[in-house]
Parts: sequence; structure tokens; C-alpha cells
Amino acid sequence: MMVLTAGLSLASCHSNEKNYREAYEKAVERRKTGIGAETYAKIDAERQRYTHLINGDSVRMLYVNANIAIDTTAVARPYNVVVASFTQRINAKSYCERLRQECGLTGSYVMQGGPEKQYYVIAQGFDNSADAAAMIHDIGQRVCLKVLEPLPWILRKL
Repeated sequence: MMVLTAGLSLASCHSNEKNYREAYEKAVERRKTGIGAETYAKIDAERQRYTHLINGDSVRMLYVNANIAIDTTAVARPYNVVVASFTQRINAKSYCERLRQECGLTGSYVMQGGPEKQYYVIAQGFDNSADAAAMIHDIGQRVCLKVLEPLPWILRKL
């Protein structure tokens, strides 16, 4: 009886391994062929959903209820250029300090808000959207740290 149970167990494991192998091969094949046109259109529509035209440039701007989270001496401006976002406070604080020390952006600060209570590292805040869009346009010259997609963007403080 025990031998029969062990034999059935081994046979059932083998079929699962085969199923996993087939699923893996399908995933690899999908990666090689890329994403479909319909999926790409949905991704592109979502990406452009929050795009605003400012001085002839398309700029991503989100309206977020956020407040200063770490530096209490900073004053949050209505338009904030976000160069990084983190779920942990210590990572946001470290990145902000690096912006100040390595890039010379002494006006950098961290805001917290949004539905996920993210920590947004602000390279610089502005009183109008045109100045914020100009900074995003020249972000490579102004920010010495690596800025990853979909950043930078403008956080419009509510």
C-alpha cells in the first residue's frame, strides 16, 4: 500500500513539473514576441492620462494631497518636481540628502501623500507650472543622480 502511494506521489509531481515547464516556455515565448498592440495601446493611454501641455512640452503632472514629511524648515510649493519616490522614509531621506550634497540642490525636500502614503523626493518646488516644466526639460543638467522612469514628474499639491 505504501509503495502504491509513493508511486502515485511521484507520478503526480512529474506532471506538475511538466506543467510548470510548459508555462515557463510560454512566458519566454511571449517575452520574445513582445506585447500585443492592444496591450501597448492601453499602457500608452494610461501613461498619457496625466500628461499636460506646458509651454509646448508634454509633462506628467499628478494632483496629490501631500505634505512635508521630513524637513520641517522647507516650504512646500504648489508645483513640485519629483525625482524619486519611496515607500520607506529612510530611503527618501537618504536620496534627498544626496541631492543636496552631491547635486547642490539645497532646496530639496521630501513630501508624503497619495493613496499609498509614498515619500516623494522633490528636487525643487515652484510657484508655477512653467518653471517646473522647464526644470524637467533640463533635468539631466540639474540633477546629478540617476532619475528613473516614469520620473521626473510634477506633483501638483492639493
